[in-house]
Amino acid sequence: MGLVDRDRLRRARLGALLGVGGLALAACAQAGAVSVARPVRGPSPSATPTATSVATPVATPSPTPSASIGKGEGTLRVLTFQGYVEYGGTSSRVNWLTPFERETGCVVKLDRVRTSEEMAARFATGGYDAVSPAADLAGLLVAGGKVAPLDTALVEDYKRIPKRLRELPGLREDGRVYGIPYLWGVNQVVSEEGVPEGPSALYGTSPAAIRNSPLSIADAALALGERRPELKTEDPFQLTSAQLDAAVRLLAEGDGPDRVYWDGSLDLVRALSAGPVWIAQALPYHLDLFRRAGRPMKALEGVPMTGWVDSWMLAARPASPNCAYRWLNWVSSASAQRPAAAWTGLAPANPEACDGHARRMCEVYHVRDSRWLRDVVFATRPTRDCGGQGGECTDYTDWVERWKQLLK
Repeated sequence: MGLVDRDRLRRARLGALLGVGGLALAACAQAGAVSVARPVRGPSPSATPTATSVATPVATPSPTPSASIGKGEGTLRVLTFQGYVEYGGTSSRVNWLTPFERETGCVVKLDRVRTSEEMAARFATGGYDAVSPAADLAGLLVAGGKVAPLDTALVEDYKRIPKRLRELPGLREDGRVYGIPYLWGVNQVVSEEGVPEGPSALYGTSPAAIRNSPLSIADAALALGERRPELKTEDPFQLTSAQLDAAVRLLAEGDGPDRVYWDGSLDLVRALSAGPVWIAQALPYHLDLFRRAGRPMKALEGVPMTGWVDSWMLAARPASPNCAYRWLNWVSSASAQRPAAAWTGLAPANPEACDGHARRMCEVYHVRDSRWLRDVVFATRPTRDCGGQGGECTDYTDWVERWKQLLK
């Protein structure tokens, strides 16, 4: 069974679990949002892309206007996650690739993967012009010189994207811009039995569902903020050894046979619908999905939450740089981000996309509410130098190993 067939099967099973309300939401959101809950596991050391030198001009965050993009080379190789770019293969109504090809004359050779580890392995083979890594992989690509700094003056809608997203540490280094924000999400604590009593409730003895990602350690570190102020955790994604130990210990305290570590939306829906789980780490999309299916749930509000931004980057040596910049223009536009948000169940980085099919996603993610977004701590790749801030922190490979031990 192919990838598209498996996605279609998962959507049908999700609708069956949720009943008429769930099917209504699937139709409203173009029926594709189950692909959002991919695991974000990050690359293993053996899957690290090979080093290449930067072949494009160095750009500053606010460069002077550059010359226009040159003539397209004819083809463009793109690497992204399943569901992030659709060409009508799953549904004829879900296609934001063909309009790009018609408008630019650049024919896209599209490769799609399910995990960051798979993306790193594919990218290492070379030949790609543009890639959309998650936060765990983006930092590695930038640090390793595998992606090129961008001339943002060539990206028309770049400044329409909120400054908060544009200036995330994982998308820039030494004053240079490396990533164009595309879609973003937030992890919330949701419950069926009243408002959760603080973020630590997720890690108690009650059966819970937690996202299967090493970066979920950051949520535990954030939950320890009030309980363990002596840890002095300033950034949940940049942890010292002591802070990492404390976060993993909190996760381990409530671990047991009834805990669910979910990889996809179907796993989470099944756990909350048929299993003993009543509290979970979930996305605003999931909360809205249950509510519209007649299953009232509540989310913990007014507390810090973790989130992530998936971006588009340019390969260090793109074979088709002009088509690649045309692609960056397209994926940062409302025309592309609107259907992408509706299909994935994530929020668009460009607020101009918040109408039509994407209106609902923008509402549940509070896209235009800057006060709500202040509670979101967006993910960066854990590094030994504490995200370039100095000090002695743990690396992402340490997080991966501790996560593997937890799941044994």
